[in-house]
Amino acid sequence: MVTGIVFGLAMDYQVFLVTRMREEHAHGTSARQAVITGFSHGARVVTAAAIIMISVFAGFVLSPESFIKAIGFALAVAVFFDAIIVRMTIVPAAMILIGRAAWWLPSRLNRVLPDVDVEGQKLHPQPTLAQAPATQDQSALAERGA
Repeated sequence: MVTGIVFGLAMDYQVFLVTRMREEHAHGTSARQAVITGFSHGARVVTAAAIIMISVFAGFVLSPESFIKAIGFALAVAVFFDAIIVRMTIVPAAMILIGRAAWWLPSRLNRVLPDVDVEGQKLHPQPTLAQAPATQDQSALAERGA
């Protein structure tokens, strides 16, 4: 029972963190910077949620039933370990070490999965070469009339 509850909470924490990272990466941010930015935004939500859940589960320790005390203590410790150690330390560190490969999806799997555009990436047209902003050298040449 403890494993099921903690697994459910862990997935929520993971979604909070990685969704923002994916959004940053989908909008053109480098893999490393996407993890840093996404983590800085999602860490507050995960920390607040973990503190709330740890407090609730620690409250079960005040129960007169020994089974409820044990479950409450186990859940409080498990949520602390999962949220702080795994989700906010190991996962971001691994994603930075893996780099761009963390966002790689095999082509066969990409064809089978539905194309859900949560980040709204398709709403923004991709710039073509004609629309690309001029570099500093191109601007200088244009000003000189060359």
